[in-house]
Amino acid sequence: MTSTVDRTRSGDAGSPSAGRSRLVKVLRSSAGIAIAMAVMNIGTYAFQMVAARLLGPSQYGAVAGMMALLMVLSVVQLGLQATAARRIAAAPADVAAIEQTILTTTWRAALLLGAVAVAASPAVAWLLRLDGLLPAVLLGMCVVPVTVMGGQAGVLQGERRWLPLSLVYLSVGVPRVLLGGGCLLIAATETSAMVGVLAASWLPVLIGSWTLRNRTHDAIVTAHDREVRRDVRRETYGSSAALLAFVALSNLDVVVARNVLDDHLAGLYAGGLIVTKAVLFLPQFAVVILFPSMSTAGESRAAVLRGLAFLTGIGVACVAGAYLLSDLALVFIGGDEYDDVQGRLWLFAALGGLLAVLQLLVYAGLAKRGRWTKYFVTLGVIAMLAAGALASTVTGLAVTVAVVDMTVVALLVALQVFRGRKGTETLEE
Repeated sequence: MTSTVDRTRSGDAGSPSAGRSRLVKVLRSSAGIAIAMAVMNIGTYAFQMVAARLLGPSQYGAVAGMMALLMVLSVVQLGLQATAARRIAAAPADVAAIEQTILTTTWRAALLLGAVAVAASPAVAWLLRLDGLLPAVLLGMCVVPVTVMGGQAGVLQGERRWLPLSLVYLSVGVPRVLLGGGCLLIAATETSAMVGVLAASWLPVLIGSWTLRNRTHDAIVTAHDREVRRDVRRETYGSSAALLAFVALSNLDVVVARNVLDDHLAGLYAGGLIVTKAVLFLPQFAVVILFPSMSTAGESRAAVLRGLAFLTGIGVACVAGAYLLSDLALVFIGGDEYDDVQGRLWLFAALGGLLAVLQLLVYAGLAKRGRWTKYFVTLGVIAMLAAGALASTVTGLAVTVAVVDMTVVALLVALQVFRGRKGTETLEE
């Protein structure tokens, strides 16, 4: 006869609590990060697709421009996350000093950047030819929660606490499409879109704050702790500079399009970039998972090679898919209003693949605190802005950006080879 214990175990295996336990187990693993980031990116770009369909090419071009500028304005978020993750992974003994410095610096930087962005809203409204000032003000306010989330996520990433980090990522994309889409259904305007984005941006901060609550640190601050904190701040500035260059390179082309093409063509270009960003962010979990290993002695080279192989394969598959299934891709970027760009969606997928590889190489440079990475990417930004200003068609601008991206990728690959042969000490700050 089956014992009571056996029956209980058997019942538990199919119970809702057992199902929740399996889900939690998955989210605690690196696979959970992949799932959470996939959901985040699906939600984020579902919002873009909803906006593209409800607003049409002309107005959507303005919203796409604001979202691109939000990425640029919130670059300190990426710098804080990269610094926290790298330092905690490389020096776990200093985690208390690092965490306290990161979280304090995060809030200060977020409030300062938000104030500057709001003050600059008249210039943003003029640059993007917005319908009014309010969308630009809301954009500036979004910088605060987005920046705070970066510091919180960096602490969790460095400690490899995948479950709470998964919850943070899940809370980024899903609320954006629900709240942003809901606002657009109420009123299909640029202002409504940014109201939804602002409201959704605070949920990850609430989850991160709850996860990192009740953290206590020693009251005695040693000279070593003070030096660690100064070095963390210096590294944050350096990381932010390199990531600012990458974010500018991957986002400012839509601003260029808004200024060199008419509203309809700029909207078509922005629609194509939905495919680009989908391909860029689809495998982003690989960078998040590999970055602590890239920052650890003995694991770095293998982690970079694994990442390059994986991202290259994903990129090739996405380009082929966009070429063969362009009808399906067109549905996702906004429907028949964007059919003029259908035959070039494979090119936008190629841009996304190049940017995914470039992102990995930028983080590989940050993992070793190399200074040349940000110089090469900055040169790429300058080249893209200068050459892009001469474009007069959607295809011409996309090809120009692709050539610039390929050149920067080649330079960073050469830099990785040089580091491997000569060691990292000659390239460190």
